[in-house]
Amino acid sequence: MPRLVIIAAFLIAIFSFNATAQGKPPVLKNDPQTDKPPVLKNNGESTSPPTKPTATPDDEVITVETNLVTTPVSVLDRNGRFIPGLKKKDFKIYDNGVLQDITYFQSEEQPFTVILLIDISPSTKYKMDEIHYAAVTFVNQLRPSDKVMVVAFDQRVRALTDEPTSEKPKIYSAIYKATFGSGTSLYDAVAVVTDLDIIKVSGRKAVVIFTDGVDTTSRAANFQSSLDGVQEVDALVYPIRYNTQQNTGVVSTSTGQPTDIPKDIADMMAARGIALDPRAFRGGARGTSPAEYLKGKEYLAKLAESSGGRIFEADDIKNLEAAFSGVAEELRRQYSIGYYPENPGQPGERRSVKIRVVRPNTVVRAKNGYIIRQTRSTIDSRPVDGTMATK
Repeated sequence: MPRLVIIAAFLIAIFSFNATAQGKPPVLKNDPQTDKPPVLKNNGESTSPPTKPTATPDDEVITVETNLVTTPVSVLDRNGRFIPGLKKKDFKIYDNGVLQDITYFQSEEQPFTVILLIDISPSTKYKMDEIHYAAVTFVNQLRPSDKVMVVAFDQRVRALTDEPTSEKPKIYSAIYKATFGSGTSLYDAVAVVTDLDIIKVSGRKAVVIFTDGVDTTSRAANFQSSLDGVQEVDALVYPIRYNTQQNTGVVSTSTGQPTDIPKDIADMMAARGIALDPRAFRGGARGTSPAEYLKGKEYLAKLAESSGGRIFEADDIKNLEAAFSGVAEELRRQYSIGYYPENPGQPGERRSVKIRVVRPNTVVRAKNGYIIRQTRSTIDSRPVDGTMATK
């Protein structure tokens, strides 16, 4: 009899255990394909951590709105120094003139990734040593956690590092591999760089361009389309402009506009009181006229304005060193602001963005607009000759 009692107790224990186990939820192993947080792409803007789920019944798939707009913001004093310590309440952001509710704000110091885009076209031939030195000077401002990718362009676009790296010997070596080429596809180069994966992902990014701004051979992009590409990403662009124009640039005293008369001839004529129609000197190789240099300078200024960066003239290397130091600090400590537009708009629509800081004597640098896209996949890839050539 005691033996039967023991067997019965044993069976009851087994049934109790099974009933308890069946009432527990299943424990699933982490699946790298399903457990990753969603990486969201907004309508033509940056990828950002915050998401805005749409409420649905429990038996339906949860959808996520992807129209979060984010933008990096730099706030400087009147002397060009970065102002730290600002809070979310210090900012106001307007989308197409309408005040928005800031839903994402980040201000802590972080490392960044920068693409050095180096012009190796014939026009920079006599400035190449200066460009190499300036690029190395910029890299020397970076910390071990910052990363750099080096890209060169002439008629084609070439990556001189396989990927962004923090190893300075590799960066220096890549910079000095940037040697002379033929043609100048600046618009194509900007389009290719702003379509790279490292520019599209979240994180602080910048493009530093060493060029004279004159384009002669772009085929896949133009002045406006490449500017549009810059507005579609949240990377700051810092053009470093080199004046490679030789023996031109005289300003007419009657019109106030540049002429095409070589400067030495113009000075000689002025000393002798001789008048000559400047149209007699027009012509020459493509990309050498004063009008093209003015257009190049305008293009670089618009690149900086569209992205929230700054343009620098490379006339004085000492001033450039100080500027690079400020840019590195600015990138590392910039603010990031995000919002969901009250009116999401339609694909292809161009929207203006205006950011104000509720503090006196401040200068705010941020992108001035964006173009609404459905998804990032709608952005055409714009490599030159099919793919971006590697080293």
